[in-house]
Amino acid sequence: MKHPYGMECVVYREEDGTARRVGRERPEEAGRTVLKHLRELGEGEFGWVRLDSPAEREVADLTAGLGLHPLAVEDAVHARQRPKRERYGDVLAVALRTLWYVEEDSEVETGEVMVFLGPRFVMTVRHGPADPAAEAARRLAADPATLRFGPVSVLHAVLDVVVDAYSDAAGKVRADLTRLERCVFSPSRDDLTEEIYSLKREVLEFRDAVGPLVPVVREFAAGPRSQWPQGVLPYFRDVADHLHRTDTEVRSLDELLNSALDAHLARVGTWQNDDMRRISAWAAILAIPTMVAGLYGMNFEHMPELGWEFGYPLAVGVMAAAAGLLYRAFRRNGWL
Repeated sequence: MKHPYGMECVVYREEDGTARRVGRERPEEAGRTVLKHLRELGEGEFGWVRLDSPAEREVADLTAGLGLHPLAVEDAVHARQRPKRERYGDVLAVALRTLWYVEEDSEVETGEVMVFLGPRFVMTVRHGPADPAAEAARRLAADPATLRFGPVSVLHAVLDVVVDAYSDAAGKVRADLTRLERCVFSPSRDDLTEEIYSLKREVLEFRDAVGPLVPVVREFAAGPRSQWPQGVLPYFRDVADHLHRTDTEVRSLDELLNSALDAHLARVGTWQNDDMRRISAWAAILAIPTMVAGLYGMNFEHMPELGWEFGYPLAVGVMAAAAGLLYRAFRRNGWL
């Protein structure tokens, strides 16, 4: 659900973690006001500006005042970026894919968040229903000590929320895959090809969100050239570790889905072979009665035992006995 306000700005004091909201208006009305507050920040303060699916005209004054590169603004407004990091002067731009799993439809839904990190400000731009910034703000309020690291603490909080959502979604995909595996190896003969393929497509979308983010977070954990406080690096290493585990999990899910699809197709082939053997067995059983009945239907002048009163029962008995022997043989060999 879209936030009722297009822009929200909070000013944090690094020393004690206190926060005050200075703007909660629509972007076209709040851009100049927020920019004014950011320019008037006191010592040890930084601002966090949160935007929800803005249009370029709505944030023109704000982005120009913050010195954001036009390419960065274009990425933020139009979205659909792969996870990445770019540096424009003293502003770091990080693109993240938000992700959640809809169990009812077995679908992975994605959105996007752009994070712009400056010396004394952070700006997050959200696209899609999921809003990691709201949970990140709650975590920062619960642990204000992390705000001593300045704007980078917001980047860590947003990354932490996004990666936790990845982990939660991976667990739900794993549960759906386990259910599919039980169905694949169950006695029932349901066709699961489309269901397996649909889940695989969702896992591939999952990989597109997680995979490119791994080297980005690893670089943050190693300490970027922006000279972040050394105390914040363990926090990024923790996020990198969680992300690496999720990436490994998603890759294993993809491989297991390939195996499940191969196993299902093999079982479908086995079912088809069983059907063909049954058809062949019944055709063989019916072949002898058909041959005998066809022989007597040829209307020869001299037919065997036509004048004998037990000739007809004997012919029927021979057909039944031959069919019964073949049926028994096929049952013994597992064809029927």
